[in-house]
Amino acid sequence: MAEFEIYEKSPAEYNLIQRRAKRGMRSQVIMFSLMIFLTLISFTMVTAFQADVMGFSKYLVIPVLLLFAGIQVALQLYYFMHMKEKEHGFAAMFIYVGALIAFLTVLTFLTIVWWYPIYV
Repeated sequence: MAEFEIYEKSPAEYNLIQRRAKRGMRSQVIMFSLMIFLTLISFTMVTAFQADVMGFSKYLVIPVLLLFAGIQVALQLYYFMHMKEKEHGFAAMFIYVGALIAFLTVLTFLTIVWWYPIYV
């Protein structure tokens, strides 16, 4: 049978754990609110573009939407997937390498599609 050791926390340790938990929950709520805000801005921009509001062309809306999507992906990885915590470096490396390979693949195919007809 395994032996269990009971460790009683001191009031200072207990208070430290509570403060860290509160800080973590506060950052989760702030990031969630920020993502909801970015989503509302995105929907508002698309609605303004579809209603032909002056100044909202597809050349403005599409890059801004892609920028907001990239920001939301980064925030979700770091805050909701806990990538900001210690001992997640190996998983983060795989995510970064996968993103790099995906980016290079898309860039390669776009280059082939755009430049190939020039040389044929």
